[in-house]
Amino acid sequence: MSINPFVAPDFEIRWSQHTPELVAPAIRRALAGAQASIDAIVALDEGKLTYENTFLALENATDELTRAWGKVTHLQSVADSPAVREAHNLLLADVSAFYARIPLNATLWARLKAFCGTPSAAALTGIHRRFIDETVADFAQAGADLPGDQRARLEALQGELAQLTQRYSENVLDATNAWQLIVEDESRLLGLPAHAIAAAKRSAESKGLSTSEKAAWRFTLQFPSMEPVMLYAEDESLRREVWAASVEIGAKAPHDNEILVQKIITLRQEKATLLGRANFADLVLARRMAGSGKRALAFVEDFQRLAQTAFVRECRELEEFKARKTERPAGVLKAWEMGYWSEKLRQELYDFDDEVLRPYLPMNRVIAGLWELAGRVFGLHITERVAGRAEVWHPEVKFYDLHDAGGRHLGSFYADWYPRESKRGGAWMGYLVTGGPQPDGSRAPHLGYICGNLTPPSEGKPALLTHREVETIFHEFGHLLHHLLGEVEIKSLNGVNVAWDFVELPSQIMENWCWERESLDVFARHHETGAAIPEVIFNKMTAARNFRSACATIRQVQFAKMDLGLHMHAAKFADGDLEAKTRALIADCMIPTEPQGRTIVKRFTHLFSDPVGYAAGYYSYKWAEVLDADAFTRFKREGIFNAKVGAEFVAHILSRGNSEAPDVLYRRFMGRNPEITALLERSGLAVVA
Repeated sequence: MSINPFVAPDFEIRWSQHTPELVAPAIRRALAGAQASIDAIVALDEGKLTYENTFLALENATDELTRAWGKVTHLQSVADSPAVREAHNLLLADVSAFYARIPLNATLWARLKAFCGTPSAAALTGIHRRFIDETVADFAQAGADLPGDQRARLEALQGELAQLTQRYSENVLDATNAWQLIVEDESRLLGLPAHAIAAAKRSAESKGLSTSEKAAWRFTLQFPSMEPVMLYAEDESLRREVWAASVEIGAKAPHDNEILVQKIITLRQEKATLLGRANFADLVLARRMAGSGKRALAFVEDFQRLAQTAFVRECRELEEFKARKTERPAGVLKAWEMGYWSEKLRQELYDFDDEVLRPYLPMNRVIAGLWELAGRVFGLHITERVAGRAEVWHPEVKFYDLHDAGGRHLGSFYADWYPRESKRGGAWMGYLVTGGPQPDGSRAPHLGYICGNLTPPSEGKPALLTHREVETIFHEFGHLLHHLLGEVEIKSLNGVNVAWDFVELPSQIMENWCWERESLDVFARHHETGAAIPEVIFNKMTAARNFRSACATIRQVQFAKMDLGLHMHAAKFADGDLEAKTRALIADCMIPTEPQGRTIVKRFTHLFSDPVGYAAGYYSYKWAEVLDADAFTRFKREGIFNAKVGAEFVAHILSRGNSEAPDVLYRRFMGRNPEITALLERSGLAVVA
């Protein structure tokens, strides 16, 4: 009898066999096996406790479940269907409750603490000492010391949060897919780039809405479809329609997320209270670099102070620019005019249009260049498996192997870059197998994936990307390297399993190579001629880099303040008009528009599509920007392709996971604590500071 593919330990996953009806038996088997492993630890005689039969046994107890459930949640993200969603949601509460029960198992906790008091435990050093300390802290933070009735309530809370956040995520996806705009009057497309018009035509044809007799163009709320409209469409009514639909995502029946948000933050606050913390932010941040909600808020408010004067000036300049161009009195812009007039102003100031870069950023050359960069900087060799040699979940997905300079197979990964209705929005990285150093001295490869929703290819042309989309690829690849290069023998301490405000350093530092002339020449080549970006365009591009940078900074501050406010003062937002209350919280961070802009609270999947996720942690992007800008100064100083610096970044950051405290790892690479100066200079805010 063949093994259920969801629990099969195969490194090369047979995706075609992972069908929805197999989810329930696989997950129930994995749950039973994991519970049996934990029960075996619980049944140990206290006089026979060892590191291997307690902590390491616990580490290994959930291997099969983690592998199987990881595939289920991945398929729900990239190949959603009614059957997949039903299978996922059927087991979601059980899986969530199981993981929540582990630290709340009083006898298990007693066994772990008993071993901690032995001479054998005291003698452990290095990664094994770190693992014990982190596990004990995890248990304590999760409520292991609570009395029985409170442990039971905490377990129930986790299950409720899992279900509520899953529904929130589904509402965002379903609301996004539920809307389309069919344009039959070609004159409404004036100003749109040719690639956007062609993509809209293909989209309409795919739905049978455009024929040779009657042409039509279909626009959706997928970012590659929506963004060109908001930036370039001369037809204001077209922009207004798309904007009006976009702000209703998650805010309109039957996909309204208001009550879900209120329930989620209320349950998170209850969880924090049970665990002895004043609020959910303090609970989440206790073991992160920021340490507390108050310190994280002070950090983002400091950035708001640094950018505020320039923010006000940039808002005024845009209003005055529109007034000059339209020969009308200056005043606040319409909400659907912001992108359009900002792009017009940027083109006037810098004679630069992002679209001019697209021909130089074909997906195939960008990817090939990124692989070359990874080789030159980090000593890596990446090769694509030829079609048919590795199964994928969709024909557009590619599979790659990654080796080091010595030929070791460090890991493999999937890349899935284009939007589909069955795939959630945004860009992300994840992993399916954690390998690393093995007890016998060998090293097993890791397996991961990177996903996005980038501009797809058009007929006769490769996918031609925006520069921002290229940054997205580099960003997610940085996360992927953090996993694939892990040399930590404890799986739960490998790769991206680090403090959340440190996890963005490996990803964000990669974006720096998207701005350097030397590295751009490696991957930014014209799709027809192979020519590099002309110097005149490069100069305009870099000159325009900090166009409205204060607005971009304040936007990040806005999201971080919203996140922290909701989770530090949940009771204020637990009822009433969520949108109005949230807007009041961040009003000083929102660009004045008419009508007033909407917050993203009802479609903020970073915060509300997972029981924790980025909740109380969105500030991490800005926190890590300080780290990445500062760390990249070493490459700038010693050479952006300097293999020695790259090797040290691998040795001290990318390969070390959570084997030591993040500030220790950072100092080991830089030789000092991080400094804010590099980010202020890169953002054009140094003078303001």
